[in-house]
Amino acid sequence: MTLTSLFRNVSAAAALLAAVAANAADKVVIYNWSEYIPDGVLEEFTEATGIEVEYNTYESNEVMYSKIKIQNAKGYDIVVPSSYYISKMAREGLLAKIDQSKLSNLKHLDTSLLNKPYDKGNQYSIPYTWGSTGIGINTDEIEKSSITSWNDLWDSKWLGSLLLTDDVREVFQMALAIQGHSANTRDPKEIEQAYQLLKTLMPNVLTFNSDAPREPYMAGDVNLGMIWNGEVIMAQEEMPEIDYIYPSEGVILWVDSFAIPANAEHKDAAHQFINFMLRPEIAARTVDYIGYATPNKDALELLDEETRNNPIIFPSQAIISKGEFQEDVGDEATALYNKYWEELKTSM
Repeated sequence: MTLTSLFRNVSAAAALLAAVAANAADKVVIYNWSEYIPDGVLEEFTEATGIEVEYNTYESNEVMYSKIKIQNAKGYDIVVPSSYYISKMAREGLLAKIDQSKLSNLKHLDTSLLNKPYDKGNQYSIPYTWGSTGIGINTDEIEKSSITSWNDLWDSKWLGSLLLTDDVREVFQMALAIQGHSANTRDPKEIEQAYQLLKTLMPNVLTFNSDAPREPYMAGDVNLGMIWNGEVIMAQEEMPEIDYIYPSEGVILWVDSFAIPANAEHKDAAHQFINFMLRPEIAARTVDYIGYATPNKDALELLDEETRNNPIIFPSQAIISKGEFQEDVGDEATALYNKYWEELKTSM
């Protein structure tokens, strides 16, 4: 082989590697909740940026967290954790810091939903949607005015008929609220008290569901239980008799945020995707599609009046003030919650 031909082969190999690298850069791998992005948005993002999207879904924070941890924060460029999972994952080194200088559309966000305790300064997360977990009810079967509180779910007449979300912290928050304790307690005695109360609820529970909790309501399998507010909005498209109740003890509040795994391969593409999703018109379409509130203040004027004034999507300030956001409670308390959670589920 001559020096010239060797140079040509090396140059060709280098060009091939450069092409592979360029193709790899023009991609973003997203791991998101099921049914959590409007139809056509991913294709529009690719058209606008040239970045291809690989899209995967999960059914719970626990599933997402476990996968990211097992894969050493590799394999995905975007994840969408809820509230306290942001601080938990950041504390464990699973999230990369957000470069806010790359997010020109950050200005559209309502500052009241930024700088929360689970991510001071939004170093690791950018809010996508926010919502609540309250009580779902089929008003064709149960008089809505007869249910006002979490405590009503303990009535023995609901034996073997309730749905609970398959989420340890949400279920414990319900019991803690009844007992006047914080959702974020680390006190072993308070956690045990909540466990003991929940044990008395288990005979009333038919199922746990955090995939699409509206579906058992729509199928007529359950008429009462826990549900996310956006699931009620989606259910009402076919069954307006499915309704939502803010419990008197206080509703469960949460924010789902975009985050970037620490060892993501396409961090620049991830920032471009987040910035695209922060466009007011995209945020407004997201509300219409998934039924959850947007933190995007400039998207609100793009919503129709009925949606903008729907109290299921946008609760009053009084309801928000009485609710509580979850925070990371640390490894020791988390282990205790999980221990009692497994005991509850195996007792059914």
